[in-house]
Amino acid sequence: MSRKIKVAAVQMDANPDSLTERLARAEVLVAQASQAGAHLVVLPELFNTGYAYTDANFQLVEKMDGMTSLWMKTKASQFNIHLAGSMMLLEGGDNYIALLLFSPAGQVWRYFKRFPWAWERGYVRERPGSKTVAHTELGDLGMLICWDVGHSSLWKQYAGQVDMMVLSSCPVDGTDPTYHFPDGKQISYKDLGPIFGILKGSAQRTFREMINQQTAWLGVPCVSAAMMGQIRTPIPRGFASLFSMFALAPWTATYLPQAEHMEMSCRMVDACKVVDADGQVVAERSQNQREGFAIAEVTLAEIKPSPVGAQPAAPLSWLSYYVADIVIPFLMRSVYKKGVINSRKR
Repeated sequence: MSRKIKVAAVQMDANPDSLTERLARAEVLVAQASQAGAHLVVLPELFNTGYAYTDANFQLVEKMDGMTSLWMKTKASQFNIHLAGSMMLLEGGDNYIALLLFSPAGQVWRYFKRFPWAWERGYVRERPGSKTVAHTELGDLGMLICWDVGHSSLWKQYAGQVDMMVLSSCPVDGTDPTYHFPDGKQISYKDLGPIFGILKGSAQRTFREMINQQTAWLGVPCVSAAMMGQIRTPIPRGFASLFSMFALAPWTATYLPQAEHMEMSCRMVDACKVVDADGQVVAERSQNQREGFAIAEVTLAEIKPSPVGAQPAAPLSWLSYYVADIVIPFLMRSVYKKGVINSRKR
């Protein structure tokens, strides 16, 4: 027989705050979702730290026996729920972003982010590997983190293998940013010309359209937790980052003398939602609703469904992957290497 379970996707503000403060806010939301009957509660990516491109990330990364994972294990038991959320995790001397899922009994499953987005590569590494299926009492749950959802091959790994998908994101709208310079001037993608205009709206399509499409193709429900709000963060290796745009937007040369101190501001994309097996959004929380959660009852099929027909193509241009997975990650290698060396000296 099919099963029905209630799931909650949590939305939190993306701006950094202390670990103590962020865990306290998360606890309130987890408790409320539990009281509303949720069997599974999913927290956003980096829910315990917030989101910024700064060297503070090298001090915020935790080990598996650190405060955040212990907190998650404790709350899963206390509220008798399955609790998921992603954080920066130190393992084997390297930093990663991992999605952890705890059962009420303390069992834990881990999924490591395959494609840290753009400047994230300055603080965490990618960790290629196979899919993670959490074989829980609720069902078999597939796991993805943020920009991973933009890669069709990662969805395909779960075809016919899972009862539901669990997503944890900090969906930065990096395809509609504003770059700020010390003299007060600023530029946006529309100022960079028509080629960069191709990128505009890519984040919206990834976290709205693509999640719904891929969920429907798999034929299983999906719970997607996300950050919200607007961030303003320094850009690591600002000169090199801006110079990489020079060939396509040569007029940016006038900003190069200030580029090493430029900052980026952008909003998060609406991505806090519960999607049914047909790809229909059955509960969601918009950015305007601030912190909270979307909760809904979903149906898990008696037999794991297999996709019918061809997998939908990603609604993104080649430029999205070229910038986020190749160009900027290449520039971030030295940032990561230097940060890891300095953190080990402390």
